[in-house]
Amino acid sequence: MQTRVIILAAGEGKRMRSAIPKALHTLCGRAMAEWVMEAARGIDAHPVVVVGHGRDAVMAALDGRARFAVQESQRGTGHAVMAARDAIPESGAVVVAAADMPLLGSDTLEALAAGVTRDGFAAMALTAIAEDPAGYGRVLRDDRGDVAGIVEHRDATPAQREIREINTSVYCFRGDLLRSLLDRLTCDNDQGEYYLTDVIGLMVRAGHRVGALRCAPDEALGINDRAQLAQAEAALRRRINEAHMREGVRIIDPAATYIDAGVTIGGDTVVYPGNVLESGARIGSGVTLYPGNRISASRVGDGATIQSSVLVEAEVGNGATIGPFAYLRPGSKVGAGCRIGDFVELKNAVIGDGTKVPHLTYVGDAQIGERANIGCGVVFVNYDGHKKHRTTVGDGAFIGCNTNLVAPVTVGRGAYTAAGSTITEDVPEDALAIARCRQTNKDGWVRKHASRYEEDI
Repeated sequence: MQTRVIILAAGEGKRMRSAIPKALHTLCGRAMAEWVMEAARGIDAHPVVVVGHGRDAVMAALDGRARFAVQESQRGTGHAVMAARDAIPESGAVVVAAADMPLLGSDTLEALAAGVTRDGFAAMALTAIAEDPAGYGRVLRDDRGDVAGIVEHRDATPAQREIREINTSVYCFRGDLLRSLLDRLTCDNDQGEYYLTDVIGLMVRAGHRVGALRCAPDEALGINDRAQLAQAEAALRRRINEAHMREGVRIIDPAATYIDAGVTIGGDTVVYPGNVLESGARIGSGVTLYPGNRISASRVGDGATIQSSVLVEAEVGNGATIGPFAYLRPGSKVGAGCRIGDFVELKNAVIGDGTKVPHLTYVGDAQIGERANIGCGVVFVNYDGHKKHRTTVGDGAFIGCNTNLVAPVTVGRGAYTAAGSTITEDVPEDALAIARCRQTNKDGWVRKHASRYEEDI
């Protein structure tokens, strides 16, 4: 039996107080809607996302991974499903979920769908037991344990308000019944909206069986404001960190470690507190990540050590040492066994195996060979005010402290530059380049000009 998924993402989310559409607020590197799509992937690889507020941004963000239906005006959950009517299979089932429930699990949605496709219920409602059910719709059950109805909090009797089983607004319906009953929904209520919960009541009154599946309370969390966003992200972060630890990663303080979805980490890697590993990060085995790193869309090889540094779209080879306070910008590739020290910035630079760039250096648009040494305070002068130019440094070269390499320029294999030089011409292999004025001492200069400084004082 075919099962489709409809994800409701048309709401404005006024309580988020944001210009960003609610469905696109991110948690652990993924938009809210993407988390729900991931949970539904085992049922429907290309769900229908109902868009409304900020629809252009939502459609652009999810393009290629979803189909879309437009809810021109937001008039309730039933109205949203009406907008996606064409996606409802005539002979199959349809799961309806909200885009603001990122903690939903794939196993939960698959079990919910199985209640219709396998167990013969006309519909299944996802429910949860809430410590404080105030504000939520209550689930009423009959003698068999089936759903007898769903009553909103404001309409519930005092006895019904004592019920702690709540409706999560996630359902699975038999497609043909949902299609027919959508036409019977009315907006005759205080809000003037079409409620999807009314479909459940229509099914029950028509004698159809409606089942319920209870999920864990955290899965039922819907995000309406920034506080709930933080609460949900903390729960996702715990799941992600626990999964890595079960795979052999040591995370010293999971509560102070921030790892996005999709990050890969090899076994025996140690992650200290304060690390932020963003989407696209691939960390090898036996790596040590000391406190204070941000690693985004970068690859770190086995056995590397990184401390208090930023890596963005960069690569670090096996056994390399980075930091503290290094900045590897996009296009930077650091070879095996390299040392990139404190206050070093790399940009679009390829560093050969075994090369050292110990401290206080900028390397931009460069190709450095193996086993070279780049001294303190070296600047690769790559920009002439109009274009970026490239510098090449050969294997085993030694660049003295405070050298300026004015690109385009090549320093040959095994060549040296004297400290304080400004190199504007190519340096041959094994040569020493000295490009600085000869020192001149002027005797008595200070006494001669002392009166000038005294006046300044």
